[in-house]
Amino acid sequence: MDGTVTLCTDRMSFEQRWRMLLNADDVSVRVCHPAALAGEVAESTAVVFDGASSQFVDDDDELLSGVGFVRALDVVAATVAPIGERWDEVSDVLGDLCGGMVARGDERDAALVDLLRRSLERRHARRFELVGVSPREGEVLAILSNRRAVLVSRPLTVDDDLSEIETIELTDDDTAATLRLVSGRDLVLRAAEVRERVRHASTGNGTLPVHAGNGAMPMDGAHLGKRLRALRLEAGLTQAEVARRTGIHRPNIARVEGGRHTPSLDTLNRLAEAIGVPATRVFSDD
Repeated sequence: MDGTVTLCTDRMSFEQRWRMLLNADDVSVRVCHPAALAGEVAESTAVVFDGASSQFVDDDDELLSGVGFVRALDVVAATVAPIGERWDEVSDVLGDLCGGMVARGDERDAALVDLLRRSLERRHARRFELVGVSPREGEVLAILSNRRAVLVSRPLTVDDDLSEIETIELTDDDTAATLRLVSGRDLVLRAAEVRERVRHASTGNGTLPVHAGNGAMPMDGAHLGKRLRALRLEAGLTQAEVARRTGIHRPNIARVEGGRHTPSLDTLNRLAEAIGVPATRVFSDD
């Protein structure tokens, strides 16, 4: 595991335990008080949140805000949340924000370190999870290994004659995709290049513009939330019914629809399936 892991805690016991857990990895460990997170996160590769810290233990929204802030800056986040019924309502949101890297209590710390290590390896490799044709003409949908969904405008390269895409095939290591056009031309789309387009298109506050010319058109949380709400209402469903169908707590669905949380691909698929539409339709304005 390369980089710097910041422990966001005000408890010495948490710091000592996590320093020991990370000792075997080639990683620099820093500690910051939850109140000082804004000034420390820029130098971090990942942040591990101690949900039992005094600033978080009585206010789960404070923890969600901290984790959300870190993810908005495109930094990996993991959370150790206290055991207790009051945390159940935010467990889905924390799981999505942290990419599943959430432990309840201390019993899964070692497993959480392993997940964190693999997440950072995937992030460093800059791989695709999926490349497909967008429902909207003239675009390719790419989902990166950091779960960022991006709409890339065509032409993809100078060789792109804008003819229909016939097949898309990922390389064995998922770092690139070959798109075969009906004209017979092959185009290569590389995950690292898409990631750089997203980085350059950033407005600097963790939010990406709706359109970035011939670069990327990522779908931010606000846009996804509005689309999901519109599709749910179109289907005549209440948030309570979608919650029943998906098992996701209704307050968490409200957070997604309100643009206060960007769902993972898995959650997006579950919500779309419950509404009765393909997930790709959420990425289209049609």
